[in-house]
Amino acid sequence: MTSEHEVPADVLERFSVYARETSALTVLFHTRVAERMGLSPTDEKCLDLAMRAQGPITAGRIAELSGLSTGAVTGVIDRLERAGYVRRVRDPHDRRKVLVEVTVGDEGKFEDLFAGAQETLREVLSRFTPEERDVLERYNQALVETFRRRVIEA
Repeated sequence: MTSEHEVPADVLERFSVYARETSALTVLFHTRVAERMGLSPTDEKCLDLAMRAQGPITAGRIAELSGLSTGAVTGVIDRLERAGYVRRVRDPHDRRKVLVEVTVGDEGKFEDLFAGAQETLREVLSRFTPEERDVLERYNQALVETFRRRVIEA
């Protein structure tokens, strides 16, 4: 159930500041991760999308999920393939289709890159009760859903 509540200007401004700061820090974090992996930030995030697909994924689906053009995604896949992170394979159900398969056999080798972020998340979440975390989770789910719809799917 969703309900609409008026959002005062000062509340909107405060949350806008938090969102901009979080966004900037996230971009900086993923830029650092990408550098350590030998990738650009865009390539690293597309690799993340492919890894979360839990199986081979089409370039078109990566384009849909990332909001990039199919031409840009082709370049991303080329670079990821050259770096050894993915390979192109034929779709077993339709040999005309090409899928992108993640070749990173040991995903654990990237754990150290994300350990600090995971610990930060644990530290922050530990400051909230389970009930408060439920509200935070609802907020984050609504934010991601709305952001995806307005930015990526538009």
